[in-house]
Amino acid sequence: MLKSFTRKSNSLSKRISTSIYPSLQSISRRNLEFPEYHPKDLRYYHLTEDESYALERMDILSDFPFDQNELPGFSAAPKYLTETVQKDELSEYLITRIQDMEDPGPVFDPYARFNKKPDPDTEPDATIVAINGVVVDLKLKADVQCAVWDAFEVRGTEGRIVMEVACWEGDRLVRCITMEDTFDLFPGMEVTWLKGPIQVPVGEPVLGRVMNVLGDPDDQRGEIHAERWPIHREAPGLYDRVPSQDVLTVGIKVIDLIAPYMKGGKIGLFGGAGVGKTVLIMELINNVAMGHGGYSVFAGVGERTREGHEFYCEMIDAGVIQLQEGGASKCALVFGQMNESAGVRMRVALTGLTQAEYFREILGQDVLFFVDNIFRFTQAGSEVSSLLGRIPSAVGYQSTLEWEIGCVQDRICTTKTGSITSVQAIYVPADDLTDPAPATTFQHLDATTVLSRKISEKGIYPCVDPLESTSRMMMPEAVGLKHFDTTQRVIQHFQKNNALADIIAILGMDELSEEDKAIVYRSRKMEKFCAQPFKVAEVFTGLPGSFVPLTDTIQGFRDIMDGEYDDTPELAFYMIGGTEEISAKAEKLRLEQERLAKLQAEREEKEAAKQRAVEAGK
Repeated sequence: MLKSFTRKSNSLSKRISTSIYPSLQSISRRNLEFPEYHPKDLRYYHLTEDESYALERMDILSDFPFDQNELPGFSAAPKYLTETVQKDELSEYLITRIQDMEDPGPVFDPYARFNKKPDPDTEPDATIVAINGVVVDLKLKADVQCAVWDAFEVRGTEGRIVMEVACWEGDRLVRCITMEDTFDLFPGMEVTWLKGPIQVPVGEPVLGRVMNVLGDPDDQRGEIHAERWPIHREAPGLYDRVPSQDVLTVGIKVIDLIAPYMKGGKIGLFGGAGVGKTVLIMELINNVAMGHGGYSVFAGVGERTREGHEFYCEMIDAGVIQLQEGGASKCALVFGQMNESAGVRMRVALTGLTQAEYFREILGQDVLFFVDNIFRFTQAGSEVSSLLGRIPSAVGYQSTLEWEIGCVQDRICTTKTGSITSVQAIYVPADDLTDPAPATTFQHLDATTVLSRKISEKGIYPCVDPLESTSRMMMPEAVGLKHFDTTQRVIQHFQKNNALADIIAILGMDELSEEDKAIVYRSRKMEKFCAQPFKVAEVFTGLPGSFVPLTDTIQGFRDIMDGEYDDTPELAFYMIGGTEEISAKAEKLRLEQERLAKLQAEREEKEAAKQRAVEAGK
């Protein structure tokens, strides 16, 4: 690190070296508090950027006021800027200001990699012989008998670079998938056999932590000391599974009514780009996980790092993650985002699932497992399959598509000891639900919530398509006869409205019978009623989020279909919670309409007066 501070002698350093260094021994703190960990800004250093520039211009570093093995300043400010950015007077002022501070302790380097243990002194188990993207070929030693999915770790690197065996290529030659970028690797490097699959920490020590695919911490809060489980595990047997018929109420009207979720089931949120999958999954986390009381695991698979950081901060603010000593966190976060290599995106879902399985099997918990986005898992598998040289199947996907998805989905189930309820966001390429990736995922799910672009274009959020969304729970035995009957009536109204849409577009509303007009008007009101303000979107909508009980939802839709609100304007149903808000919003709309009518009348009166004045002048 000190290389970045070494400069040739200049007049400034000569001028200040004699006057400043003797006084460094009597430095006092600048009345600043330096917390051990800053939760919302991992780039936390002792010095400002300008002070780092000033320190670069110092030559004599023997009395340097910080531990010389640590990063003392703002990214060790770039050398080439020091001569052009700062004048001598500013540098002198900054260095005199540094006299008033003392070493505040260790810094947290945001690029530090924990769990990188010293390389063993034993002979290497294999050598790298070829590199192709994230696929690396290893030549094994004669006594190494590894299995598929066994892990190897590269020696002589700054951070951990781990790879897992994908297939055997020949005599003592294996082809591996790397869980990191390979730009630091080259043929001839030595690797260590880890004698088993990738193992990640599990149990209560992972709660409140942010981890990568290897289970190593990414939150700069120290190593995780916990039991470790391999990420590749067998699915529970049929004799261990138990059926579940309990409804999970999530407080979102259109979901609770049309496609209710099942406790211990698998739920898919299908949608194309930009229709609100991540916002919906965040609202489900807010409504279900925060009031759940049990443990939750969130796996960020191939999505935006910004969203992951915002989610982490929201969990801290809500108290689900508690950073203080002895805090009782309820959620574990595992990330392998879109900037990571294909190997990471293909395995990070298994890391999160393994941690959820521990809570289910060992602690007997009912666990919530959120994945955003499971399609990226399939996409990464396709990338790796191509690099492995395998022949692609339909639409270019890997030939092992169904097996890969099945290996993940079959592990998510309810057993005798506990349950995993999974909510998975699933990207739909080009809004085509028949694409092999979402179509293959369909068959594993207990409930599917389809987000439609046509509905989002109307400004209705969540843009759930009530005619495409389905649930195994939509049976009278599971949800009750009243709920089932209401849902069927709502669907019939929407179907009839869609059938009449072409007639209305060509001939207009006047050609419809009174009965059909009532169906159309009520369907439009129910469509508006499906919109709902979200808690996680309050800063964007300016509307307080709402959690609507199931009984209010059912009664609200029944009242609309029975004609209770035929005299209420459509806009009164838009972006509200329960039916108790309808009358208040209708009154607000009426007052606004009266105000606008009054303004219009005043404007017309002024225009008429002006016209009369003009005519009188003539």
